[in-house]
Amino acid sequence: MTVDLQGRAAVVTGAGGGIGAAFARRLLEEGVASVVLADIDDDLLDAAADPLAEEFGEERVLRRAVDVTSDLGVGALLQTSPGPVDLFVANAGVFRGFGLEASPDDWQLSWDVNVMAHVVAARTLVPEWVADAREGGRGGIFVSVASAAGLLTQLGSPTYSATKHAALGLAEWLAATYGDQGVQVCAVCPMGVRTAMLEEGETSEVPDARLGMRSVVSAGEPVEASAVADAALQALAEGRFLALPHPEVDRMQQQKAADRDRWISGMQRFRSSLE
Repeated sequence: MTVDLQGRAAVVTGAGGGIGAAFARRLLEEGVASVVLADIDDDLLDAAADPLAEEFGEERVLRRAVDVTSDLGVGALLQTSPGPVDLFVANAGVFRGFGLEASPDDWQLSWDVNVMAHVVAARTLVPEWVADAREGGRGGIFVSVASAAGLLTQLGSPTYSATKHAALGLAEWLAATYGDQGVQVCAVCPMGVRTAMLEEGETSEVPDARLGMRSVVSAGEPVEASAVADAALQALAEGRFLALPHPEVDRMQQQKAADRDRWISGMQRFRSSLE
């Protein structure tokens, strides 16, 4: 199976840097007609979009500073595209809330950004893609940038672990419900990625935040953001649901599924070794 990206109109959230910016570049290189970069931070957004616009042309590189957790924000984002959006990369995410001390605000923000932003986008786009496919069109592509934490767990941060499990669960539901109706769904589940989020966690004053990031980099060598985008495009081309930039995650999830109690005991020992 191959996926045709030529001429598609794409949106990438959380595109002010890291994985989102890398996705935008790779999509442009693969021939999409346009990419709308979205981020809540204007300055980061301009820093990411300006060089892409200079390289690929302002008519192909658009930007919109919005809150992607709201219907109004997503509506404004989709209207920024010069054509109907048929490729959506739900990448915006937060790593906030550590230990049982995570506040209600930490939980709410993590839920809104890591999960509900995906729901809002899918609720708007998926019915249109299904209708398009029924009329002989190409349908659409929904890429959920989740995390290996959604397949395994995230030491230090219950908010991140729980919401990434939820994001992966939503992506699986979308694939099971609409994957045979013209909607291709891909869940991207990396471990450590060399981004600002990783750096901030490693240098945080919060012990559980540092523990979380130590666990990530100890479990597997961090990869560049471009490797995450490459893994996703390869999975799309091969018709696979899961994109695993760290191949070892597949072995880990199989070990977890085979004997969950043994896996949890191993995670306890791993946590103790890092504290």
